[in-house]
Formats: sequence, C-alpha cells, structure tokens
Amino acid sequence: MPSGLGLDSSAVRQAMVARLAAQGLSEPAALQALAAVERHRFVDSALVNQAYEDTSLPIGLGQTISKPSVVARMLELLLQGRSRPLGRVLEIGTGCGYQSALLARLAREVYSLERLRALHEQARDKLRPWRLHNVHLILGDGMLGYPKGAPYDAIISAAGGESVPQAWLDQLALGGRLVAPVALVPGRQTLVVIDRTEQGCVQTVLEAVHFVPLKSGLA
Repeated sequence: MPSGLGLDSSAVRQAMVARLAAQGLSEPAALQALAAVERHRFVDSALVNQAYEDTSLPIGLGQTISKPSVVARMLELLLQGRSRPLGRVLEIGTGCGYQSALLARLAREVYSLERLRALHEQARDKLRPWRLHNVHLILGDGMLGYPKGAPYDAIISAAGGESVPQAWLDQLALGGRLVAPVALVPGRQTLVVIDRTEQGCVQTVLEAVHFVPLKSGLA
C-alpha cells in the first residue's frame, strides 16, 4: 500500500468509529470490529485516501464496498439483543472481503458467497494475509444460499432483490436473524430484518438504503 498516508494508524479507524458512535451506533462488538479492521486494505490504491470517509467506493465489475455507517448498522442489527456471540453466519456477496473480515471477529464461522469469479478471487487474495481460519469463501449463487453450512444464526446480504429468497429463510436457524435490503416498492430498497421464531418469520421494515441488485447465476 502507498506509504506516508497514515492509514495504518489505529487513530484513523478510531476517528471513523467515533463518528459512527456520534450517529447513534452503539453495539460495542461491531464498533470494536470496525476499529480493528483496516478498510483501506480492501479498496483500490487510487481510493485509499477515501477509505475512512463515510462513502461507498467502487471495487470493480459494477460492485461497491458499502459505507462504513451502513455496514455498522447491519452488523449492529445482527447482534442486537443477543446474549451470546454469533455462531454460523451466511454472507451474501463477498465483494472485496471487508465485511467478511468484520464478521470473522463477530462469529464462530462465516460462509461468504460471491457470484462474480473475479471478485471472489480478489477477496481471497485480500483476506489471505489476515489468516482468518473461520471464514469460508465460496464461489456460488447467493440466491441459493449455502445449504451445507445451514442452519445459520445470521444471514446478511450486500445486494437487494424484490423479495427475500425462500432458500435464505429455509437456511435460517430458529432464533436466527436475517438482515438484507429489499425492494418492497419497485426502484426503492429498504432495509429489512427477519427473525425466525417458533411462530414463524417476523419481518421488520426499517430505513431506505441503496445496494446493488441481487442477481442469480455465476459470472
């Protein structure tokens, strides 16, 4: 990485976390993960100076790394109200691998699916130095989930479709939580939380968000 930018300093990440906390994000484990993982390691070298700004950045193939505030919000929702750490987590859309690295600090095991081969390989290269033995990167169709790792304590998606795929609901454990963007109204995505209870799945609709569209198949 370019030298002389000061991005290796933990103070840079702590400043980002302080801004997120000032916005109301309060889940300690999520904020600690964001303070520990170097976001600039996951963006293009031409964009490293923007790595700790609250902005999404392109990572190639029409995909983006989400804003830190959005990532923090979704992680906070996954952890909310839990009395124990996350067990198995399914991540839909590995992207550059940044959120996978965060999840590795919050869960016992992470299964991360990416449908775009070039991004899957890029994430593998970026995550290799971190030696995250609890993260499993899988080239696969995210809409199908990953039955081999199910059931999951949590499912988190970095892409939004018109509805939540049934496969995700089938793979969510009893007591588990799913957080994903969904276009409940055409052209307008909202953040949705689904909790699987003994009485069935309970959906909560939250704020408007903007993610890349959820697509099927490999590319």
